[in-house]
Amino acid sequence: MERAGQAALLATWEAGLTAGRTGRALLLHTVARPGAGTAELLAVPLGERDAALFGLRTELFGERLTLRIGCPDCPEELEVAFDAGQLIGAAPPATGPLRVELDGWRVAFRPATPGDLAAAEQAPADRARAVLLERCVLSAEHAGEPVAARQLPEPVQRRMAEAAAAADPCADVRLNLSCPACGRPTLAELDIASYLWEELDDWARTTLLDVHLLATAYGWSEPEILALSPLRRRYYLELCADA
Repeated sequence: MERAGQAALLATWEAGLTAGRTGRALLLHTVARPGAGTAELLAVPLGERDAALFGLRTELFGERLTLRIGCPDCPEELEVAFDAGQLIGAAPPATGPLRVELDGWRVAFRPATPGDLAAAEQAPADRARAVLLERCVLSAEHAGEPVAARQLPEPVQRRMAEAAAAADPCADVRLNLSCPACGRPTLAELDIASYLWEELDDWARTTLLDVHLLATAYGWSEPEILALSPLRRRYYLELCADA
């Protein structure tokens, strides 16, 4: 855990306990890019942020990820493992506006950013998609006439989502799985921010338990215990168990 010390990671975890999804993602992004300001982090394309989070995940917990989801048709659990390096090395986000044309509709838009998701998350549920469109659409017209972003029909919005996924690959990571029991094909989406937060949560709770046990046994402070290497800490814990 070179980029952030254990005490700093615990502080990030503590701050994230009362934050929403976008707040936790921002905290993790701050760890991944410690020199960047909040405004800068909120303005990057989602794929750029997620590539940074994949890099942070590799540094903290290794390159290998395992994704588990339940089959929608039977009780079987599907599991797939892959390397984060495959995504870190993906093509960078496209620069400049994205454009879609369909059945007389013409739209220019930009990829969504963490700031856009935060604004959508804060809006009423029935307004979240409209807020996202209004922030990302640069211009829209139908049959040559300007239209508001909220007027874009569902097929155009789907085409926009496809174009955004192609232009910003790390922002839309989906894995094709097949159930070994019933054969049902399933598309699994990987949200690296949520995945990494769950891992950080598990690590933090385990680490605090270690601190509690060693502080009780030896009277050491939390900073003293966190300063121990993982190997020495594990050795002391084994001594406590054998006592």
